[in-house]
Amino acid sequence: MPDRYSRVEEVALSLLGGCITTDLGGRVSVVIEEVEAYGGADDPASHAYRGKTARNASMFGPAGTLYVYRSYGVHWCVNLVTGPEGVGEAVLIRGGRVVEGRKLVMERRGRSDHLSDGPGKLTQALAITGEMDGTSVHTGPIHLEKGPTPDPSRIKATNRIGITKATNRSWRFILIAA
Repeated sequence: MPDRYSRVEEVALSLLGGCITTDLGGRVSVVIEEVEAYGGADDPASHAYRGKTARNASMFGPAGTLYVYRSYGVHWCVNLVTGPEGVGEAVLIRGGRVVEGRKLVMERRGRSDHLSDGPGKLTQALAITGEMDGTSVHTGPIHLEKGPTPDPSRIKATNRIGITKATNRSWRFILIAA
């Protein structure tokens, strides 16, 4: 991995091992194990690349704002805006491991495996919908808690998934199990 990271990469790395929690019909917490960074105006794969629109407006909010959107018209995806306001950088929270509320998540997902190991599965597990778009992790219904800093040897950087532009950026970060 490079010696120097951009702000969005630093935030992405700092989320690994942290916890995302909701209390929407029951408390659910997921340890974040996979994220992707999206760099805004200089990143052709970013929703913010072409500027602010009604759809991506939350992505241009201050750090801590949530940008929630539908992927392929089917699944909700949740991103943490890295700020500063007006820039359009965000980190997609791609997946993790349920550590609280497993029974509720199994009911929501209709299964007992692969509960939150993808962006759509994660939002379904946490009951995150488009109504949360534009809310803040500081005051809203979704909370983030920083975890212990993972050993760098446990972090794998790869190319992002499901994009067709800027495919050479290794801005997907995975926390490898200890």
